[in-house]
Amino acid sequence: MDNCVFCKPDLEPGQNIVFSNEHCLFLQLESSQIKGKNLEGAGIIVPKKHRVTAFDLTEEEWNATYRLLQEVKQYIDKKHHPDGYNLGWNCGEVGGQHIFHAHFHVLPRYKDEPLAGKGIRFMFKGEANQR
Repeated sequence: MDNCVFCKPDLEPGQNIVFSNEHCLFLQLESSQIKGKNLEGAGIIVPKKHRVTAFDLTEEEWNATYRLLQEVKQYIDKKHHPDGYNLGWNCGEVGGQHIFHAHFHVLPRYKDEPLAGKGIRFMFKGEANQR
């Protein structure tokens, strides 16, 4: 996985490892630190070993993801003071996955966003997504 930006985070300019444990990393882009910017405080938790989707994680990686998520929430709450969160995995191309190394999105949400109160199902329930 020589060209995977999650196996080798230094391949992505502006991407930083904020926290890690034995099985996973919490990564943030520098742009997520800008107050009021789209995706302020957002980041991803990725397994250290290359796993294509969340379905490929080991039980140990799932447990490590959970433990790291608790640390990440405390960090984001203290630094960015969000009003809520969206959390999620995109799995497979049709599911919206663009980098085929499993990654768990941690998305802080804020009351002053235009889409405040709209959850992850919002886009799926819309008329534009009718089959």
